[in-house]
Amino acid sequence: MRRSVLSLLAATTALTLAFAAPTRAAEDAIVIPAPTVDAAPANSIQTAVIAGGCFWGVQGVFQHTAGVVNAVSGYAGGTKATADYQTVSSGRTGHAESVEIKFDPKKISYGKILQIYFSVAHDPTQLNRQGPDSGTQYRSAIFTTSDEQKKVAEAYIAQLDGAKVFSKPIVTKVGALEAFYPAEGYHQDYLTLHPNQPYIAYNDIPKVENLKKLFADNYIEKPTLVSASKATN
Repeated sequence: MRRSVLSLLAATTALTLAFAAPTRAAEDAIVIPAPTVDAAPANSIQTAVIAGGCFWGVQGVFQHTAGVVNAVSGYAGGTKATADYQTVSSGRTGHAESVEIKFDPKKISYGKILQIYFSVAHDPTQLNRQGPDSGTQYRSAIFTTSDEQKKVAEAYIAQLDGAKVFSKPIVTKVGALEAFYPAEGYHQDYLTLHPNQPYIAYNDIPKVENLKKLFADNYIEKPTLVSASKATN
């Protein structure tokens, strides 16, 4: 679905792009309460894996989030043999386009990451789709790396549903992470490298703008890029 959308959007003119700016500015940020249950502070770098539609935008949001050490686009939910973009795009692999987030719990908690995820990174009420993209590979999912993460995620979903924060129930699935497979290199840092690409400009730049607007204390202007992490290793 995204590939056909990209082909259509890529054919738009500069005039069309100019008119896209007011549409982005009109995007509403979703104000939601912080989780009442959060993970205990830890002294080491932690890992969170989340899925919420196209990984370009989700990665971009968390690359602009303070306390995130690295955010990598990839695949979770299926096997290593099918963890490639063309195969995952079939929607028959069990994989979801996901983002692996390494974060410093002294600077940002797991609960805060989930708050940003539910608030600005995606719409958790859309089943097996996100915006123009449809299929199980675009589903909303949290892949937990510990029992504590599972407890926090499930409690937060119950909290948000109970408060009727969204007009429809949250469809996000919570399950244990079996493995995460990084996506191909051309998918990494995509939002930063292609900010004027029509799909990014229309669907994903507003997410970063809403992060800055709604989570000013957690926003950083300079993104934490995969390419920079590789260069320092």
